[in-house]
Amino acid sequence: MNDNQRRTASKSIPISKKLLKLAGKTNAEFRLIGEGDKVLVGLSGGKDSLALVHILKHMQRHAPFHFEFEACTVKYGMPDEHYAFLEAHCKEYGIKHTVFDTNIYEISNDTIRENSSFCSYFSRMRRGALYSFAEQGGFTKVALGHHFDDTVESFFMNMFYNGSMRALAPIYKTSRGFHLIRPLIQARETQLRAFAEENNLKVIGDEACPAMLKEVKMPYARAATKAWLAELEKENKDVFKMFKASFKHIHDDTFFDPERWNRDDIEETL
Repeated sequence: MNDNQRRTASKSIPISKKLLKLAGKTNAEFRLIGEGDKVLVGLSGGKDSLALVHILKHMQRHAPFHFEFEACTVKYGMPDEHYAFLEAHCKEYGIKHTVFDTNIYEISNDTIRENSSFCSYFSRMRRGALYSFAEQGGFTKVALGHHFDDTVESFFMNMFYNGSMRALAPIYKTSRGFHLIRPLIQARETQLRAFAEENNLKVIGDEACPAMLKEVKMPYARAATKAWLAELEKENKDVFKMFKASFKHIHDDTFFDPERWNRDDIEETL
């Protein structure tokens, strides 16, 4: 390794101790990344995924185990879709990065209807492309940058719009054989936004979304849920702490699903 390579390998971005501690605790608690893992990070270029690659870079240097990771940005095949600055950023900080070309945008012209909701469609297609890349590269884990606000929003959206109680799991095994992990699942969105702002990072936002070029509905349900939760937090600054505690103290035998009842306890109370 020459001097330039050493400087690139050692270059890092400041990350708050609180965020690093939280990511480390989450990794240990849910056993997300361990010895010998090969992790693919979905790098959209937003604040969340940028924070994730830099946290994993820090973890790689300091963890008592060895693992590999690299980043992948799924390219939709849209007109004027450029990721040169993201590629340059990864190169500057010694993060292996691939822009994976797809024809998702072209396919969507025939498979998505005008004035329909686009979020789940493009999310599903992007995830499928990321999984394909992971399979080709022999990765054992795929890491996404979802944070705690995301899982709380998903929980209430599932309850309000789908009639189910479901959140975003820290880790689960996919049908393709590898695990999907969310190392930032206990971090607040404000922490990740602060990371990007404090380091003056250029981030990609909604302007890179394929739906901006189509006549489709904006994601009203998520926006409404996010706004509702923000109002709750204004009224009670500890409400997200209570959400996190609730996610770890689940009394599922008190709900209406017979499969989750303890029949012996029921008989004792009759």
